[in-house]
Amino acid sequence: MALTVQRSQTAVVGVGIALLLLIALGAYGEAGPRQAVATLIGGVAGLSLYHASFGFTAAWRRIVTERRGGGLRAQFVLILLTSAVSFPLIAWGSQLGWPTGGFVFPFGIAAALGAFMFGVGMQLGGGCGSGTLFTAGGGSTRMMITLAAFVLGSVAATAHLHLWGRLPKLPPVSLIREFGPHGAFLLTALVLGGLTLATLRIERRAHGEIAAPRPTKSFFAGPWSPMLGAVMLALVGIATFVVVGRPWGITSAFALWGGKLFHAIGIPVDTWPYWTWQRSALENSVLRDTTSVMDFGVIIGAMVAAALAGRFAPVWQLSRRDVLTAIAGGLLMGYGARLAYGCNIGAYLGGLVSGSLHGWLWLAFGFLGSLAGTRLRLRFGME
Repeated sequence: MALTVQRSQTAVVGVGIALLLLIALGAYGEAGPRQAVATLIGGVAGLSLYHASFGFTAAWRRIVTERRGGGLRAQFVLILLTSAVSFPLIAWGSQLGWPTGGFVFPFGIAAALGAFMFGVGMQLGGGCGSGTLFTAGGGSTRMMITLAAFVLGSVAATAHLHLWGRLPKLPPVSLIREFGPHGAFLLTALVLGGLTLATLRIERRAHGEIAAPRPTKSFFAGPWSPMLGAVMLALVGIATFVVVGRPWGITSAFALWGGKLFHAIGIPVDTWPYWTWQRSALENSVLRDTTSVMDFGVIIGAMVAAALAGRFAPVWQLSRRDVLTAIAGGLLMGYGARLAYGCNIGAYLGGLVSGSLHGWLWLAFGFLGSLAGTRLRLRFGME
Protein backbone atom coordinates (compact mmCIF):
# COMPACT_ATOMS: atom_id res chain seq x y z
CA MET A 1 0.00 0.00 0.00
CA ALA A 2 2.78 2.43 0.96
CA LEU A 3 4.63 1.62 -2.27
CA THR A 4 1.46 2.34 -4.28
CA VAL A 5 1.02 5.70 -2.57
CA GLN A 6 4.68 6.57 -3.19
CA ARG A 7 4.35 5.69 -6.86
CA SER A 8 1.22 7.82 -7.19
CA GLN A 9 3.01 10.79 -5.65
CA THR A 10 5.94 10.30 -8.01
CA ALA A 11 3.51 10.23 -10.92
CA VAL A 12 1.99 13.53 -9.78
CA VAL A 13 5.47 15.09 -9.68
CA GLY A 14 6.13 13.91 -13.21
CA VAL A 15 2.78 15.11 -14.53
CA GLY A 16 3.24 18.47 -12.80
CA ILE A 17 6.70 19.07 -14.24
CA ALA A 18 5.49 18.07 -17.70
CA LEU A 19 2.51 20.42 -17.48
CA LEU A 20 4.70 23.29 -16.33
CA LEU A 21 7.10 22.77 -19.21
CA LEU A 22 4.24 22.50 -21.72
CA ILE A 23 2.74 25.77 -20.52
CA ALA A 24 6.16 27.42 -20.62
CA LEU A 25 6.64 26.22 -24.20
CA GLY A 26 3.17 27.47 -25.14
CA ALA A 27 3.91 30.82 -23.49
CA TYR A 28 7.18 31.00 -25.43
CA GLY A 29 5.33 30.41 -28.66
CA GLU A 30 2.73 33.06 -27.88
CA ALA A 31 4.85 35.82 -26.38
CA GLY A 32 8.53 34.91 -26.40
CA PRO A 33 11.19 33.86 -23.90
CA ARG A 34 10.25 36.25 -21.11
CA GLN A 35 6.76 34.75 -21.00
CA ALA A 36 8.23 31.28 -20.69
CA VAL A 37 10.52 32.37 -17.86
CA ALA A 38 7.57 34.04 -16.13
CA THR A 39 5.78 30.68 -16.15
CA LEU A 40 8.75 29.03 -14.45
CA ILE A 41 8.95 31.84 -11.89
CA GLY A 42 5.33 31.09 -11.06
CA GLY A 43 6.26 27.45 -10.57
CA VAL A 44 8.97 28.40 -8.06
CA ALA A 45 6.42 30.63 -6.30
CA GLY A 46 3.96 27.73 -5.97
CA LEU A 47 6.66 25.42 -4.60
CA SER A 48 7.77 28.08 -2.11
CA LEU A 49 4.26 29.02 -0.99
CA TYR A 50 3.34 25.40 -0.35
CA HIS A 51 6.52 24.26 1.41
CA ALA A 52 6.58 27.35 3.65
CA SER A 53 2.78 27.37 4.13
CA PHE A 54 3.26 31.04 3.37
CA GLY A 55 -0.24 32.49 3.50
CA PHE A 56 -1.23 35.99 4.48
CA THR A 57 -4.64 34.86 5.75
CA ALA A 58 -3.49 32.62 8.59
CA ALA A 59 -0.78 35.06 9.69
CA TRP A 60 -3.27 37.92 9.98
CA ARG A 61 -5.69 35.68 11.86
CA ARG A 62 -3.10 34.24 14.26
CA ILE A 63 -2.01 37.64 15.57
CA VAL A 64 -5.64 38.22 16.57
CA THR A 65 -6.76 34.81 17.82
CA GLU A 66 -3.49 33.34 19.15
CA ARG A 67 -1.33 36.45 19.65
CA ARG A 68 1.40 34.92 17.51
CA GLY A 69 3.21 37.19 15.08
CA GLY A 70 5.79 34.99 13.36
CA GLY A 71 3.84 34.93 10.12
CA LEU A 72 3.59 38.71 10.03
CA ARG A 73 7.31 39.10 10.69
CA ALA A 74 8.08 36.77 7.79
CA GLN A 75 5.91 38.97 5.57
CA PHE A 76 7.86 42.05 6.65
CA VAL A 77 11.16 40.32 5.78
CA LEU A 78 9.72 39.49 2.35
CA ILE A 79 8.76 43.14 1.79
CA LEU A 80 12.13 44.52 2.88
CA LEU A 81 14.21 42.04 0.88
CA THR A 82 12.20 42.74 -2.27
CA SER A 83 12.19 46.51 -1.73
CA ALA A 84 15.98 46.57 -1.36
CA VAL A 85 16.16 45.66 -5.06
CA SER A 86 12.87 46.94 -6.46
CA PHE A 87 13.23 50.53 -5.22
CA PRO A 88 16.55 51.13 -7.07
CA LEU A 89 15.20 49.32 -10.14
CA ILE A 90 12.14 51.55 -10.26
CA ALA A 91 14.20 54.70 -9.66
CA TRP A 92 17.14 54.02 -11.97
CA GLY A 93 16.20 51.04 -14.15
CA SER A 94 15.42 53.13 -17.23
CA GLN A 95 18.81 54.86 -17.02
CA LEU A 96 20.49 51.46 -16.89
CA GLY A 97 18.56 50.17 -19.88
CA TRP A 98 16.29 48.02 -17.72
CA PRO A 99 12.95 49.88 -17.53
CA THR A 100 10.92 48.82 -14.51
CA GLY A 101 7.57 50.15 -13.32
CA GLY A 102 5.78 49.88 -10.00
CA PHE A 103 2.16 49.64 -8.96
CA VAL A 104 1.32 53.21 -7.87
CA PHE A 105 -2.43 53.85 -7.76
CA PRO A 106 -4.89 56.35 -6.27
CA PHE A 107 -6.81 55.19 -3.21
CA GLY A 108 -10.32 56.21 -2.32
CA ILE A 109 -13.69 55.03 -1.10
CA ALA A 110 -14.00 52.20 -3.62
CA ALA A 111 -10.49 50.86 -2.90
CA ALA A 112 -11.05 51.05 0.87
CA LEU A 113 -14.31 49.13 0.54
CA GLY A 114 -12.68 46.62 -1.79
CA ALA A 115 -9.76 45.98 0.56
CA PHE A 116 -12.19 45.53 3.46
CA MET A 117 -14.30 43.10 1.41
CA PHE A 118 -11.18 41.19 0.46
CA GLY A 119 -10.11 40.93 4.11
CA VAL A 120 -13.49 39.47 5.09
CA GLY A 121 -13.49 37.14 2.11
CA MET A 122 -10.03 35.71 2.66
CA GLN A 123 -10.95 34.61 6.17
CA LEU A 124 -14.18 33.00 5.01
CA GLY A 125 -12.62 31.50 1.90
CA GLY A 126 -9.55 30.27 3.76
CA GLY A 127 -6.88 31.95 1.67
CA CYS A 128 -5.86 35.14 -0.10
CA GLY A 129 -5.10 35.32 -3.83
CA SER A 130 -1.82 33.40 -3.68
CA GLY A 131 -3.14 31.23 -0.85
CA THR A 132 -6.13 30.17 -2.92
CA LEU A 133 -3.87 29.18 -5.82
CA PHE A 134 -1.26 27.22 -3.89
CA THR A 135 -3.79 25.48 -1.64
CA ALA A 136 -5.92 24.51 -4.62
CA GLY A 137 -2.81 23.29 -6.44
CA GLY A 138 -1.85 21.31 -3.35
CA GLY A 139 -5.05 19.28 -3.67
CA SER A 140 -7.68 21.18 -1.68
CA THR A 141 -11.06 20.67 -3.34
CA ARG A 142 -12.60 23.32 -1.10
CA MET A 143 -10.14 25.88 -2.42
CA MET A 144 -11.06 24.93 -5.97
CA ILE A 145 -14.57 26.10 -5.10
CA THR A 146 -13.13 29.28 -3.59
CA LEU A 147 -11.12 29.84 -6.78
CA ALA A 148 -14.19 29.38 -9.01
CA ALA A 149 -16.13 31.90 -6.90
CA PHE A 150 -13.08 34.21 -6.92
CA VAL A 151 -13.14 34.21 -10.72
CA LEU A 152 -16.90 34.86 -10.80
CA GLY A 153 -16.63 37.73 -8.32
CA SER A 154 -13.75 39.24 -10.29
CA VAL A 155 -15.56 39.34 -13.62
CA ALA A 156 -18.76 40.57 -11.97
CA ALA A 157 -16.84 43.55 -10.59
CA THR A 158 -15.67 44.52 -14.06
CA ALA A 159 -19.29 45.27 -14.99
CA HIS A 160 -19.45 48.06 -12.41
CA LEU A 161 -15.86 49.22 -12.05
CA HIS A 162 -16.40 52.38 -14.09
CA LEU A 163 -19.13 53.42 -11.65
CA TRP A 164 -16.99 52.76 -8.58
CA GLY A 165 -14.23 54.77 -10.21
CA ARG A 166 -16.32 57.94 -9.97
CA LEU A 167 -16.14 57.98 -6.17
CA PRO A 168 -13.69 60.35 -4.41
CA LYS A 169 -10.08 59.20 -4.16
CA LEU A 170 -6.65 60.40 -3.11
CA PRO A 171 -4.09 60.94 -5.87
CA PRO A 172 -1.36 58.33 -6.36
CA VAL A 173 1.68 58.93 -4.15
CA SER A 174 5.09 57.38 -4.80
CA LEU A 175 7.46 57.39 -1.84
CA ILE A 176 10.31 56.71 -4.26
CA ARG A 177 9.48 59.85 -6.21
CA GLU A 178 9.03 61.89 -3.03
CA PHE A 179 12.06 60.71 -1.04
CA GLY A 180 14.25 58.82 -3.50
CA PRO A 181 14.89 55.06 -3.31
CA HIS A 182 17.09 55.29 -0.20
CA GLY A 183 14.72 57.54 1.71
CA ALA A 184 11.71 55.43 0.70
CA PHE A 185 13.46 52.25 1.82
CA LEU A 186 14.45 53.79 5.16
CA LEU A 187 10.87 54.94 5.75
CA THR A 188 9.51 51.50 4.83
CA ALA A 189 12.02 49.82 7.13
CA LEU A 190 11.15 52.12 10.03
CA VAL A 191 7.42 51.44 9.73
CA LEU A 192 7.87 47.70 9.35
CA GLY A 193 10.36 47.73 12.23
CA GLY A 194 7.76 49.42 14.42
CA LEU A 195 5.15 46.85 13.44
CA THR A 196 7.64 44.06 14.16
CA LEU A 197 8.26 45.41 17.67
CA ALA A 198 4.49 45.59 18.21
CA THR A 199 4.05 41.92 17.25
CA LEU A 200 6.91 40.91 19.57
CA ARG A 201 5.35 42.83 22.44
CA ILE A 202 1.91 41.30 21.81
CA GLU A 203 3.37 37.79 21.69
CA ARG A 204 5.48 38.19 24.81
CA ARG A 205 2.58 39.64 26.77
CA ALA A 206 0.32 36.74 25.81
CA HIS A 207 2.82 33.86 26.11
CA GLY A 208 5.86 35.14 27.96
CA GLU A 209 8.16 34.20 25.09
CA ILE A 210 8.46 34.23 21.32
CA ALA A 211 7.55 30.97 19.62
CA ALA A 212 10.48 29.15 18.03
CA PRO A 213 10.11 29.21 14.24
CA ARG A 214 9.41 25.97 12.41
CA PRO A 215 12.73 24.60 11.09
CA THR A 216 13.36 23.60 7.49
CA LYS A 217 13.44 19.82 7.19
CA SER A 218 14.07 19.38 3.48
CA PHE A 219 14.44 21.85 0.64
CA PHE A 220 12.67 19.63 -1.88
CA ALA A 221 10.18 17.78 0.33
CA GLY A 222 9.58 20.50 2.92
CA PRO A 223 8.40 21.81 5.22
CA TRP A 224 10.33 25.07 5.15
CA SER A 225 10.84 27.64 7.85
CA PRO A 226 8.83 30.85 7.35
CA MET A 227 12.05 32.80 6.82
CA LEU A 228 13.24 30.49 4.04
CA GLY A 229 9.83 31.00 2.49
CA ALA A 230 10.24 34.76 2.78
CA VAL A 231 13.66 34.64 1.10
CA MET A 232 12.45 32.42 -1.74
CA LEU A 233 9.37 34.56 -2.37
CA ALA A 234 11.55 37.69 -2.32
CA LEU A 235 13.59 36.06 -5.09
CA VAL A 236 10.33 35.39 -6.94
CA GLY A 237 9.32 39.04 -6.56
CA ILE A 238 12.73 40.34 -7.66
CA ALA A 239 12.81 37.96 -10.62
CA THR A 240 9.37 39.21 -11.65
CA PHE A 241 10.60 42.80 -11.59
CA VAL A 242 13.65 41.85 -13.67
CA VAL A 243 11.91 39.60 -16.20
CA VAL A 244 8.43 41.14 -16.46
CA GLY A 245 9.32 44.73 -15.52
CA ARG A 246 6.67 45.12 -12.84
CA PRO A 247 5.64 43.64 -9.47
CA TRP A 248 4.16 40.17 -9.06
CA GLY A 249 0.38 40.11 -9.47
CA ILE A 250 -2.33 37.46 -9.10
CA THR A 251 -5.95 38.52 -9.47
CA SER A 252 -6.17 40.42 -12.74
CA ALA A 253 -5.91 37.01 -14.39
CA PHE A 254 -9.04 35.85 -12.57
CA ALA A 255 -11.05 38.65 -14.14
CA LEU A 256 -9.62 37.71 -17.53
CA TRP A 257 -10.52 34.02 -17.11
CA GLY A 258 -14.05 34.95 -16.13
CA GLY A 259 -14.29 37.50 -18.94
CA LYS A 260 -13.18 34.93 -21.50
CA LEU A 261 -15.72 32.42 -20.19
CA PHE A 262 -18.54 34.96 -20.30
CA HIS A 263 -17.47 36.07 -23.78
CA ALA A 264 -17.41 32.47 -25.00
CA ILE A 265 -20.98 31.78 -23.85
CA GLY A 266 -22.33 34.95 -25.43
CA ILE A 267 -22.36 37.47 -22.59
CA PRO A 268 -21.24 40.76 -24.22
CA VAL A 269 -18.48 41.64 -21.78
CA ASP A 270 -16.58 43.36 -24.59
CA THR A 271 -19.15 46.18 -24.39
CA TRP A 272 -18.41 46.80 -20.70
CA PRO A 273 -16.15 49.85 -20.18
CA TYR A 274 -13.55 47.77 -18.33
CA TRP A 275 -13.01 45.56 -21.38
CA THR A 276 -13.28 48.11 -24.17
CA TRP A 277 -9.59 48.98 -23.82
CA GLN A 278 -8.45 45.37 -23.63
CA ARG A 279 -10.66 43.53 -26.11
CA SER A 280 -7.59 41.85 -27.53
CA ALA A 281 -7.05 40.09 -24.20
CA LEU A 282 -10.49 38.49 -24.57
CA GLU A 283 -9.66 37.31 -28.07
CA ASN A 284 -6.02 36.25 -27.66
CA SER A 285 -4.71 33.07 -26.08
CA VAL A 286 -4.60 33.19 -22.30
CA LEU A 287 -0.92 32.25 -22.61
CA ARG A 288 -0.24 35.78 -23.83
CA ASP A 289 -1.26 37.11 -20.41
CA THR A 290 1.75 37.15 -18.09
CA THR A 291 -0.26 37.09 -14.86
CA SER A 292 -2.20 34.06 -16.10
CA VAL A 293 0.85 31.97 -16.95
CA MET A 294 2.42 32.85 -13.60
CA ASP A 295 -0.80 31.79 -11.86
CA PHE A 296 -0.77 28.50 -13.74
CA GLY A 297 2.79 28.10 -12.57
CA VAL A 298 1.79 28.70 -8.95
CA ILE A 299 -0.93 26.04 -9.11
CA ILE A 300 1.33 23.46 -10.74
CA GLY A 301 4.32 24.31 -8.55
CA ALA A 302 2.19 23.75 -5.45
CA MET A 303 0.91 20.46 -6.87
CA VAL A 304 4.50 19.29 -7.38
CA ALA A 305 5.45 20.46 -3.88
CA ALA A 306 2.53 18.58 -2.32
CA ALA A 307 3.52 15.40 -4.14
CA LEU A 308 7.18 15.82 -3.15
CA ALA A 309 5.97 16.06 0.43
CA GLY A 310 3.83 12.93 -0.09
CA ARG A 311 0.66 14.88 0.68
CA PHE A 312 -1.16 15.30 -2.63
CA ALA A 313 -4.47 13.64 -1.74
CA PRO A 314 -7.61 15.58 -2.72
CA VAL A 315 -10.56 15.17 -0.33
CA TRP A 316 -13.90 15.16 -2.09
CA GLN A 317 -16.27 15.15 0.90
CA LEU A 318 -17.13 18.69 2.00
CA SER A 319 -19.71 19.94 4.47
CA ARG A 320 -22.40 22.42 3.47
CA ARG A 321 -20.66 25.04 5.61
CA ASP A 322 -17.39 24.43 3.79
CA VAL A 323 -19.03 24.91 0.41
CA LEU A 324 -21.06 27.99 1.37
CA THR A 325 -18.18 29.80 3.08
CA ALA A 326 -15.87 28.97 0.17
CA ILE A 327 -18.36 30.50 -2.27
CA ALA A 328 -19.00 33.57 -0.10
CA GLY A 329 -15.29 34.12 0.53
CA GLY A 330 -14.38 33.73 -3.12
CA LEU A 331 -17.07 36.14 -4.31
CA LEU A 332 -16.03 38.78 -1.76
CA MET A 333 -12.35 38.44 -2.63
CA GLY A 334 -13.00 38.55 -6.36
CA TYR A 335 -15.17 41.65 -6.24
CA GLY A 336 -13.05 43.37 -3.61
CA ALA A 337 -9.77 42.73 -5.43
CA ARG A 338 -11.02 44.53 -8.55
CA LEU A 339 -12.08 47.56 -6.50
CA ALA A 340 -8.80 47.68 -4.58
CA TYR A 341 -6.23 47.06 -7.37
CA GLY A 342 -5.57 43.48 -6.37
CA CYS A 343 -5.04 41.14 -3.44
CA ASN A 344 -2.37 40.72 -0.78
CA ILE A 345 0.19 40.09 -3.53
CA GLY A 346 -0.72 42.71 -6.15
CA ALA A 347 -2.05 45.48 -3.92
CA TYR A 348 -0.42 45.03 -0.49
CA LEU A 349 2.94 43.45 -1.38
CA GLY A 350 3.02 44.94 -4.88
CA GLY A 351 2.13 48.38 -3.58
CA LEU A 352 4.69 48.39 -0.77
CA VAL A 353 7.56 47.11 -2.91
CA SER A 354 6.64 49.82 -5.43
CA GLY A 355 6.91 52.49 -2.74
CA SER A 356 3.23 53.38 -3.17
CA LEU A 357 1.06 54.90 -0.44
CA HIS A 358 -1.89 52.87 -1.64
CA GLY A 359 -0.16 49.68 -0.43
CA TRP A 360 -0.16 50.95 3.16
CA LEU A 361 -3.79 52.04 2.94
CA TRP A 362 -4.74 48.66 1.48
CA LEU A 363 -3.01 47.00 4.44
CA ALA A 364 -5.03 49.08 6.92
CA PHE A 365 -8.44 48.42 5.39
CA GLY A 366 -7.62 44.84 4.44
CA PHE A 367 -6.60 44.09 8.03
CA LEU A 368 -9.84 45.63 9.33
CA GLY A 369 -11.74 43.35 6.97
CA SER A 370 -9.67 40.41 8.18
CA LEU A 371 -10.67 41.21 11.76
CA ALA A 372 -14.34 41.14 10.78
CA GLY A 373 -13.82 37.94 8.80
CA THR A 374 -12.08 36.31 11.76
CA ARG A 375 -15.09 37.07 13.97
CA LEU A 376 -17.36 35.52 11.35
CA ARG A 377 -15.17 32.42 11.26
CA LEU A 378 -15.52 32.03 15.01
CA ARG A 379 -19.28 32.53 14.81
CA PHE A 380 -19.56 29.85 12.12
CA GLY A 381 -17.41 27.46 14.12
CA MET A 382 -14.59 27.41 11.57
CA GLU A 383 -11.12 26.46 12.80
